[in-house]
Amino acid sequence: MTGQEVRDSLIRLTGKLIYDSFAQFLVKEKGYDKELLTVTPEDWDFCCKGLALDLEDGNFIKLADNGTVLRASHGTRMLAPEELAKEYGGREWKYFMSDSGMAFRSGKYYFYDNYFDLPGALLCARVVDSLTKQNNGQKTFDFWKDIVAGIQHNYKMSAFRENCGIYFPEIKRDPGKYLHSCPESVKKWLRQLKNAGKILVLITSSHSDYCRLLCNHILGNDFADLFDIVITNALKPGFFSHLPSQRPFRTLENDEEQEALPSLEKPGWYSQGNAAHLYDLLKKMTGKPEPQVVYFGDSMHSDIFPARHYSNWETVLILEELKGDRDWKPEESEPLEKKGKYEGQKGKPLYSLSKKWGSFFTDSISGLENTEDSLVSTWSCKRISTYSTIAIPSIEAIAELPLDYKFTRFSSNNSKTAGYYPNPPLALSSFETLANK
Repeated sequence: MTGQEVRDSLIRLTGKLIYDSFAQFLVKEKGYDKELLTVTPEDWDFCCKGLALDLEDGNFIKLADNGTVLRASHGTRMLAPEELAKEYGGREWKYFMSDSGMAFRSGKYYFYDNYFDLPGALLCARVVDSLTKQNNGQKTFDFWKDIVAGIQHNYKMSAFRENCGIYFPEIKRDPGKYLHSCPESVKKWLRQLKNAGKILVLITSSHSDYCRLLCNHILGNDFADLFDIVITNALKPGFFSHLPSQRPFRTLENDEEQEALPSLEKPGWYSQGNAAHLYDLLKKMTGKPEPQVVYFGDSMHSDIFPARHYSNWETVLILEELKGDRDWKPEESEPLEKKGKYEGQKGKPLYSLSKKWGSFFTDSISGLENTEDSLVSTWSCKRISTYSTIAIPSIEAIAELPLDYKFTRFSSNNSKTAGYYPNPPLALSSFETLANK
């Protein structure tokens, strides 16, 4: 298998493990239908970043940049054009607020914006299917509290240490099955940055014990030497949005959090914390009153939006959809006999084009009678150019560039595609071609 195919297989394996961790909890602890335990390769086509789940009516929706609904499903069943028109009628979605006014999560809806979340989207959709079938067309739903209970059971801070749930015990049993070692080019890039006098900071919402397992396997046992500061249990986006008094830094002893620190005085490994105290430390370490920070992340909700909105940092969105903005064809992968230990792990990569939902970047709005359909960008796409400095498919894609390489920013002109490196997604290229005609 090629390196990319191995990574795709690991994404699918990890996605299945995340799905199973929730499904088994719902079935065994909450009495949901056992059909949830069976998921087929075709089922994964439902997964698409940028969808919002209406927690009351069980509908998933895809939003245009102006807040109107482009596509919707009830559970996994896609709404026909007539149903879509009747339900939403080209109106702004009832919870939509432009720009920063709309939270990604509330008591009314939940946006799915990263790959760790996506298996949960498929599970929730299948829960809606199951409840609708069992209860003769149930109209309102109250299952979200059980999903939250599943999160707490499988992913609470002590779950790794206590071997709770399904996810952590399985990851600890065979990390090589789920985790891909970092390419040597990326490790070299990190060393080059550090040798050039840059301060490297690792910020993760994972607890310290799980972070250590991940980084040992992905970066090597000397991973801590690559970073000046490591911050675990950062609880993003609160790391950026909360005041220092609400979210102080804490030291760690044997992975246990200690008393709160009034400020951050020196490099090291810390837990929780806030961007304001981190920036104060960066000022001391650089000797500059306003050090420039470039922040890399793969979640608009947890990383890019808060880092730009609250801290005004430069932001680099890692957007794997740049790899998969085309139809994925099973026949493009290697023959089954060459797949080795990944045999049988079929199904599309989570970042590839969904047949149900279409492009992550654009979609069409049906025109009135005798008029053509119009192409529009999605709400998710609009936020990329609004809050990201640039977007890249992976760190590996830039690792061999000179450290002083000049990227084109999204803000450099009015183009919707300027900040995508190395190339804009196909869907947006077509969009701009049409717009310029």
